[in-house]
Amino acid sequence: RRVLLRSEVVLVTSGAVLAGWEALGFPPRDRTLAEKQLLAAVGQGRLMHTYAQLADLYGLPVAQVLLTADDFRDRTRYLNARTTLDTCLARGVMPVINENDAVALEQLKVGDNDTLSAFVANLVEADLLVILTDAPGLYTADPRRDAGATLIPVVERVTPDVWARAGGAGSHRGT
Repeated sequence: RRVLLRSEVVLVTSGAVLAGWEALGFPPRDRTLAEKQLLAAVGQGRLMHTYAQLADLYGLPVAQVLLTADDFRDRTRYLNARTTLDTCLARGVMPVINENDAVALEQLKVGDNDTLSAFVANLVEADLLVILTDAPGLYTADPRRDAGATLIPVVERVTPDVWARAGGAGSHRGT
């Protein structure tokens, strides 16, 4: 006999800026705040359309929730975000969350979606946070540049050394 467990999923995503860049024909990127906001504004709808189409295959409604760092700093906004997410989950709607890059100023941004996902996991009191990546884990060095790099199987604590090993973006698509 199989027992099926039902999980409530909150998806934190990235990709709005890249989707906007693609939609506009891959124009040269000047990396100004205004340019990033434009690309995010164009791409966010495309990104959500893709998630909605995929979720429709499984009969799962989705809701777009755009957050900024201020939504986690201000108590009223924090509680409102939590209520919105709780209501989505109670109604069987999967929240798809992204940082509101179209309006967030650099100093108001969470900064990356791994951090945003950790904030959201805390907000909804998640039992589990799963971060998907194309990297198999943390290495002693960048394996693309150092053939002697080895995978670190367990990180007990994030120290300045561990943080430094993480490095920066692996491509123009990442943060």
